[in-house]
Amino acid sequence: MIYTRGIPLYWDNTYILVIIGAVISAIASWNVSSTFKKYSRVPNMKGMTAQDCAMAILQSAGIFDVRIERIRGNLTDHYSPNEKVLRLSDSVYGSTSVAALGVAAHECGHAIQHQQDYAPLKLRSVSVPVANIGSKLSWPLILIGLLLGYMGLARAGVLLFTFVVFFQLITLPVEFDASGRALKILGGQGILTGSELDGASKVLKAAALTYVAALLSSVLQMLRLILLTRGNDRRR
Repeated sequence: MIYTRGIPLYWDNTYILVIIGAVISAIASWNVSSTFKKYSRVPNMKGMTAQDCAMAILQSAGIFDVRIERIRGNLTDHYSPNEKVLRLSDSVYGSTSVAALGVAAHECGHAIQHQQDYAPLKLRSVSVPVANIGSKLSWPLILIGLLLGYMGLARAGVLLFTFVVFFQLITLPVEFDASGRALKILGGQGILTGSELDGASKVLKAAALTYVAALLSSVLQMLRLILLTRGNDRRR
């Protein structure tokens, strides 16, 4: 192992935490991609498109001020509370697959959360600025602190990184709740039934696991950073 001012330059044992996190994230990403691909080949019996499904769900929930737009990309679907816009990706918007309807219903779940002032969603929204600051400033401070041997500066970066981890943590109940709402609505309104609903459920569970994987990866990264920055500050 090669050191610079007491800091590992090329390899240290804590890298195993990064590798574990990367493997977990890769598996979760592969799982959601393959699951979506599998059920994107299964059309719903009603022939309803994801866009029509989203419109029907929003209207049944009494939501008439949310626009539905198409957005480029694959699985780039999201709901923007500030804009009141529900965006469905190219692979979802006009698709009649049970996977697409599951994703569209999930995003509608976020719109319904917004309408009902769902507390975790409000907490996540107000946490966005802090999480952005942590995301932008944490690594520069950590790297500068480690390279120059100023552990106090590096630890300040780690503290900022915890804001990112906290944001990912509070994202979990928001995403799981949206999926729960989606499946309940799809089944309750008879949009999907039987094996169709089961397929949509598998797609949403796979998507939810990507958020769990991201959180675990960040926690492992934070643990590694804590181990690297627990030394003493450089003194002149």
